[in-house]
Amino acid sequence: MAGVWHFSKEGVARLEAGGGVQSKLGTLVYRPTNQVINSYAELEVRLAALGWMRLQPAQQPGVVQFHKGPACNHLITLPSDFRSLKPMHLLDIAFKNRDLFEVRDLTH
Repeated sequence: MAGVWHFSKEGVARLEAGGGVQSKLGTLVYRPTNQVINSYAELEVRLAALGWMRLQPAQQPGVVQFHKGPACNHLITLPSDFRSLKPMHLLDIAFKNRDLFEVRDLTH
């Protein structure tokens, strides 16, 4: 995804796509603490506390997966580069952890 990253005073980044079109990427927020998730390290800490385990499947290079354990068939599949996350990835995380994550549009 090409464009220019803009950072707010709070350190929250948003991507403005090339050609003057503003991206609606949004930001993943951990609701209990209102923490914006800016890296896989931060995401992994939050997901591990919820019982998610990080996997790096050998048959799919460039992919990181989180699995909820043997009693659950939930799987979150993400690109290995955190900067490559798309809105569908953020929404997948939020949907599978509805009470704890949300996607916010911070472009205003």
